[in-house]
Formats: sequence, C-alpha cells, structure tokens
Amino acid sequence: EPGQQITLEWRGRVVWVINRTPAMLASLPKLDARLADPNSDVLQQPPYCKNEHRSIKPEVLVAIGICTHLGCSPTFRPDVAPADLGPDWLGGFFCPCHQSKFDLAARVYRGMPAPTNLVIPPHRYLTPTTIQVGIGEDGKSA
Repeated sequence: EPGQQITLEWRGRVVWVINRTPAMLASLPKLDARLADPNSDVLQQPPYCKNEHRSIKPEVLVAIGICTHLGCSPTFRPDVAPADLGPDWLGGFFCPCHQSKFDLAARVYRGMPAPTNLVIPPHRYLTPTTIQVGIGEDGKSA
C-alpha cells in the first residue's frame, strides 16, 4: 500500500521496502540543503540508484535498515512534523540511539553522528511487484 513499509532479511541484515506516496517523493528535493550528501556522491548505492530518490522506481525504496554510525536500526517515521522531531521533519528514518536522521530516500542529514547515507543493496525487479535483493539491475551480485 502507498506509505507502507515491509521489513525482510538479507544476509543477516534488515532490509526495508517502502512504497512512497507522491507527497513523500515531493518532499525529497525540499531537503537537499539540510543533507550531508544530497547527491549520493559517497558510494552507498548501486550506480542505477544514484538519483534523487535512490531507487530504480521512484516510489519504491529498498534500503538496508542499519544506521551507518554504530549499526543501530533506525525507525521509520513517515509522520510530518511530530512533536519529538520538530516542525521541519518531513518524514524519514530516525535512529533513537544517537539521534541520526535520514530522509525518505535514506539520505543522512548534515551534522548527524551517522557519517553516510543508508546503504541501498543491489536489487532488481523480477516482475512489476517482485524484487530480488542481492543481484542488481546490472546483473552484478553483492
């Protein structure tokens, strides 16, 4: 469903698949100035996911749910402007252990303990609704 997150495991790591809504996608460019690596220049994703939405299909994000700071698992916080995250929060991922914040493309905010964006694993679509994690669109495996 739009806005829904599912969690799976790949190679012992938590992987999230999120079906982003049009509103979620529209929020992404609004955050560029607040992000440490808005253009995903640090290689935390396959080349075919080096784009604003960090995905093959804009609406579907596939990301490893492990914080790049100390390996905690951030929580999916799609709510806009919750009291605990402030009026500028447009949805994303929050690591409660050390307060790192990531947007809905799994890009880290500037000044956070997490040094890089969350990792996007290699993946590809076998059908319009079936994703294979571990082998990328380019045929390479991880």
